[in-house]
Amino acid sequence: MISPSDRKQAVVLIDEAHVAGARKWRACEELEIDVRTYQRWQSKGYEDGRQSRLQTPKNKLTKEERQVVIDCCNSQENQNLSPKQIVPRLADQGVYLASESTMYRILREESQMNHRGRAAKANPANSPKAHHATGPNELYSWDITYLKSAILGCFFYLYLFMDIYSRKIVGWEVLEHESSESAADLLGKIYLKEGLSQKATVVLHSDNGSPMKGATMLATMQKLGVVPSFSRPSVSNDNPFSESLFKTMKYIPAFPDRPFETVAEGERVGQSICSVVQRGTPS
Repeated sequence: MISPSDRKQAVVLIDEAHVAGARKWRACEELEIDVRTYQRWQSKGYEDGRQSRLQTPKNKLTKEERQVVIDCCNSQENQNLSPKQIVPRLADQGVYLASESTMYRILREESQMNHRGRAAKANPANSPKAHHATGPNELYSWDITYLKSAILGCFFYLYLFMDIYSRKIVGWEVLEHESSESAADLLGKIYLKEGLSQKATVVLHSDNGSPMKGATMLATMQKLGVVPSFSRPSVSNDNPFSESLFKTMKYIPAFPDRPFETVAEGERVGQSICSVVQRGTPS
């Protein structure tokens, strides 16, 4: 709402512009008001002539009725129930005090919208800790991807660990099964090959698959001093480095169109693909 002083100032500015040769409607357009608004301010003054009325709803609860609702919600038989349960219970007794929304509003205004009932309170979702790699061997990402075999419905599994900072593939292996034990064994080999025992703590990020959260894998990480990091539940893009690397590997010309016959064939192709991908990443 425009104050009376601003209205008066607008009329003065429009008059000055008109005296200087400007059209009134152009001056009003600059101030983003209509010409009729300017004329009304000139003729009827600068005060707001609109009539406003504060009307109290006829069905508004009185203080006594409001207190009855509060006492009912806090009574022994209703203190663990929500208004959604209290209203039907009162209706079975032939009693109507207020609607569900009114009860919720009253409890909210009285700061009584706390947890009610025997169910456990919902735990707040905490944001995961962000990790930043400032050098090699600080932050790893790993995942497992399927490789089609010659048998329909059966797959080989490519385990792949990558250094996020340098994009170096620090370890990979093709196996016939998917397990936490195999992942822990490969992590141990990477730990020795990269000499991680002589460096700072390494963070290993992955999704929430069973091999990633298996007891053997977690115990191995704890033994080696590797810090686990997992994607958020039901968030599919929290491990983008490994996922994008798998897509790159499967779409380059070196990746065969036909299924793999044996694990050895998968390892040979994997070796050539990893070398091609490695040459395309910075050292």
